[in-house]
Amino acid sequence: MIEIREIPEADVDRMVDLAGMVFHIRIEKDDYERDSWRVRRAERIGAYDGEVLAGQLASIPMRLAVPGAFLDCSAVTFVGVLPTHRRRGVLTSMMDRMHADAVAAGRPVAALWASQGVIYGRYGFGLATRAISLEVDTSRPLGLRTVPDERPLRMVDAASAPGTLDPIHGRALARRPGGLVRDPEWWTRAVLRPVGHEAPGFTEPRVVVHPAGYAVYRTSEEETVRVVDLVAETPEAEAALWRYLASIDLTSRIQAPSRPVDDLLPHMAADPDQVVVNRDYGALWLRLVDVPAALRSRSWATDDTFVLEVLDDRIPANQGRWRLTTGAAPACDRTAAAPDLTLPAADLAAVYLGGNRLATLARVGAVAEHAPGAAARLDAALTVPLAPYINDDF
Repeated sequence: MIEIREIPEADVDRMVDLAGMVFHIRIEKDDYERDSWRVRRAERIGAYDGEVLAGQLASIPMRLAVPGAFLDCSAVTFVGVLPTHRRRGVLTSMMDRMHADAVAAGRPVAALWASQGVIYGRYGFGLATRAISLEVDTSRPLGLRTVPDERPLRMVDAASAPGTLDPIHGRALARRPGGLVRDPEWWTRAVLRPVGHEAPGFTEPRVVVHPAGYAVYRTSEEETVRVVDLVAETPEAEAALWRYLASIDLTSRIQAPSRPVDDLLPHMAADPDQVVVNRDYGALWLRLVDVPAALRSRSWATDDTFVLEVLDDRIPANQGRWRLTTGAAPACDRTAAAPDLTLPAADLAAVYLGGNRLATLARVGAVAEHAPGAAARLDAALTVPLAPYINDDF
């Protein structure tokens, strides 16, 4: 019989081993410390078959930037089930436990990165953000259409970087939804971590700071600059940072594996062929654990009223009809009125940050539009100035 219970800290190394098995990663001795720190700070849910850890799920309490607010969030990671215990309801039982724990803790949303997206839609997660990967040819000077902010740049050592970078990052989160609030440990271990197997051949992270931005990057003997994190408060500051990265001696290319879908550099470059978008990919999956709390908590671009019929067979408290009032004083309450829109919880989560359009989901039949024009009106209310984006892998 499978028992769902808390995983004690003594079993954290077993969680790393299980993750290595299900994700087909060879675990080396040094990997335990590198991989286990997130799990040690998480709420750990295990599926035990006797003394065998047959399944696991870790939920890290974090803060997620949503339009106009920061919400308590369950950042779900280290999810896996032994091959011998698949299709026995193990993942479903752990997800149900995670949902219940999030409700009890007052966390209205949960988020994860999906190895296989098809798995998580049935648990109410929707793909809420995307990202792009850029490569820049810097074998010749990078011409920019934006005049760089000429205030001086300075190098900062990794030890003191969190205190310098965090205020800039925090202001960026307030402008663009989708990212996580970082504490000092997250900065040190996740953003400024030493060289690992994810970046073989690259140096320790370097940090350059502008009065209105920063860049964290690594370099390699293969003449490559790899951007870890780049944040700027103005286009001019962003131009200054890209110009700096493009002019580093003994390098001929920049790789930026994760940038917002509305990143300025492809438009900022004087020669568009010098900047190549080589990948567009799904990033953060979001789950509205408490639908009315989540809808009341974000800001809205227009004043309007909707009746939403939410379909949620995993969290019954979300199921049913809600009258949503958007604008300066958002409200979301139960109603018996006829719905304007009927939509699954996963699709409501997918549009919540403003990165997807309900009208598109209605066109493909995923969302039912009962009142003509309701999807377009709600899209207008959901609009955000900058595309949602996350650059924190958990």
